[in-house]
Amino acid sequence: MPKFTLHINGKTHRVKVDGDMPLLWVLRDVLGYTGTKYGCGRGLCGACTLHVDGDATRACMTAVDNVDGAEITTIEGLASDNELHPMQEAFHLHHGLQCGFCTPGVIMSAVDLVDRNQNPSEAEIREWLEGNICRCTGYHNIVKAVKAAAETTRGK
Repeated sequence: MPKFTLHINGKTHRVKVDGDMPLLWVLRDVLGYTGTKYGCGRGLCGACTLHVDGDATRACMTAVDNVDGAEITTIEGLASDNELHPMQEAFHLHHGLQCGFCTPGVIMSAVDLVDRNQNPSEAEIREWLEGNICRCTGYHNIVKAVKAAAETTRGK
């Protein structure tokens, strides 16, 4: 079985798994990063969204051999020095979650959006998050949170 090097949230891990094993299962079952959620297993719901080399990626559809040596950021890696990431803080302040299952994937997608567009409109936020399914919120407070985080990020 091949070995792969994964740089996750600033830490390097060496894993010995089948190369076609989805990154989602390597994270959750092998390495214990359970913040990345399993939803549909087909890349349609967004629950497993994380960042690979800075880009939002569906972990359920990404084979581990495709991310060997890549920089991977999960929801657990957004906060730093015991401070929430501005997007996490905005979701907390603006009640951008209910059950919380979709929240890690939505936040990771939203961070990717704001990294690319520091002043997204409501329509742009809704379009960007179209691939993240939330069955609880109706997205109203999610959109408010993303707007607030974008404003905070612009202010830095």
